[in-house]
Amino acid sequence: MMTRAKAYRRILAAVTISLTLAGCEAGSQNLAQNSVAGANETSGQTRALSPTRTGYAEVEGGRIHYQVYGDLDSGKTPLLVLHGSFMSGDTMEPIFGPFAAGRPVIAIDARGHGRSGETPGPITYELMADDAAAVLAALNVPSADVLGYSMGATTALFMASRHPDRVGKQIILAGTSRRDGWYPEVLQAMAQATPAMFAGSPIEAEYRRLSPNPDQFATFVSEVLALEEQDYAASDEAVRAIDDKTMIIVGDADGVALEHAIELFKLRGGGDREAAARGFLTGAPRARLAILPATSHIGIMAEAERIAELATPFLDDRLPPRATGFFEGMDAPPAPAPGPGNR
Repeated sequence: MMTRAKAYRRILAAVTISLTLAGCEAGSQNLAQNSVAGANETSGQTRALSPTRTGYAEVEGGRIHYQVYGDLDSGKTPLLVLHGSFMSGDTMEPIFGPFAAGRPVIAIDARGHGRSGETPGPITYELMADDAAAVLAALNVPSADVLGYSMGATTALFMASRHPDRVGKQIILAGTSRRDGWYPEVLQAMAQATPAMFAGSPIEAEYRRLSPNPDQFATFVSEVLALEEQDYAASDEAVRAIDDKTMIIVGDADGVALEHAIELFKLRGGGDREAAARGFLTGAPRARLAILPATSHIGIMAEAERIAELATPFLDDRLPPRATGFFEGMDAPPAPAPGPGNR
């Protein structure tokens, strides 16, 4: 008979909803070492980063907890970080830590999650997008670039569509624009999950450590599972109309269907055939796509350095590097045709 612990691993690994489960898996020591700040606090370790400011933003039905790292008055565009299902702002520290050295970071706890606690009614992507915008308003931040992981990536796309003035560039990390962007097997695993399977898990321990409603864990799990059962979708038209640039990062063993990641890339302006015919880019592209090899949905959380290496030039709008060696100079703009003013 399958034990409850094995049921966790089989279903939740397929759903890939929380880095905190990595410590339950045999052979997951590297992930556990890169684990959430909350787990570090529980084990007595010191967090690598300390927020410069914390607080709550009032939202529909409740309030949303935020943590700021760095100086919002520095003149640098902040990076708003949105976590995945069952996680918290703390759990994203391995990912946002490398970015915090060069720009202010705002990490929030989504409604129902972490220190934000329970709110009346269901959790929806529309509400979470509105919540994130309300945090920026409460902090007097006109707009921010946004990095979202999994549930947070979907929220980032909804936010960019619903609050375009608040959102600059988006880093969509292992997320989808609609429910059928996941592989069918992942959706099937999600449908099999129940609150009882989470009892005694690291997810429950982290919830009880942070939540102002520690005794409502079963309700919280039911709400998050119900979110994933909703037929949510940001329309192709809405995704195509997002103003700023987008970078999509997935693993080649992700729960996100590779076909969907490529579709998102194209909707955001990727797949420049003229550039493909030239063989080089003349400017920073509107969309970027990175598929990390040998990387699963949870495993992507162990790729913080590589993600920062890929995404920092995107956030900084750096021009793509020019070829050297044999190809040096081949990507230079063509010389102007001879004419009266060019002789």
